Amino acid sequence: MTAHDIHAAPRPGLRATRALVGAEMRMVTRDTAGLIVPIALPVLVLVMNGSGTSAEIVGPGAMTAFDRFVLPLALTMIIAVIGIVNMPSFLALYRKSGVLKRLSTTPIGPTQVLAAQVITSAVQATLGIGIALTAAALLFGITPPHNPILVAAILVLGAAAMYSLGIVVAAVAPTANSAVAIGLTLFLLLGATGGLFGPVTDLPDPVMAIGEALPFGATVSALGAAWSGTPVDVAGPIGLVATVFLGIACAVGLFRWS
Repeated sequence: MTAHDIHAAPRPGLRATRALVGAEMRMVTRDTAGLIVPIALPVLVLVMNGSGTSAEIVGPGAMTAFDRFVLPLALTMIIAVIGIVNMPSFLALYRKSGVLKRLSTTPIGPTQVLAAQVITSAVQATLGIGIALTAAALLFGITPPHNPILVAAILVLGAAAMYSLGIVVAAVAPTANSAVAIGLTLFLLLGATGGLFGPVTDLPDPVMAIGEALPFGATVSALGAAWSGTPVDVAGPIGLVATVFLGIACAVGLFRWS
């Protein structure tokens, strides 16, 4: 054993990652707006759209328009707001306040910092999805998904794509305000082309094609198809997978401590 081996700092493992996740959980619970808004806003959209949605059967398995269109939109909103808008603001705040600079002097690397953010956001998104499904079932009644495993897989893939975009924002935004501004702009652009403000069929054909390939539109479309039991267009999941890999690569490459 050399002197270098004796004095080398130990590599942080799962214990350090768990500590980071625990700290992130506490920060999220203390931020009332950051905890409530990403969940309450999509649920409000769900209730407002659900009240005016026809109960007409639109697909196999007694699926209604609410099951096919409104519910997938609300669930996608939850993972998008948390992943693209909410999560980056915390990391940018740590950069502005010097927390990241202090972490840079420890054996903890960028991958662990970003992973802690993603894990915390995933817990928050799971809570939000549970609340949205409960509200939908109690207020409007929902038909169980035709393929629940596929629905769960698409939600996980869609969340991964949203978080990969979010960590790119988090990796470069210098302040919390700039992270929110960049994330909100990105969310609105993706949502506008993915059905957030109306049916995608009302958009020009080129815009509709682009929107359905981007994470928001691809998730809404794939969720609706999986829920109703109709074939899922493989272009959507392929686009989500590509977003995950590109986002992670860009985030790790662009990450800076200060």
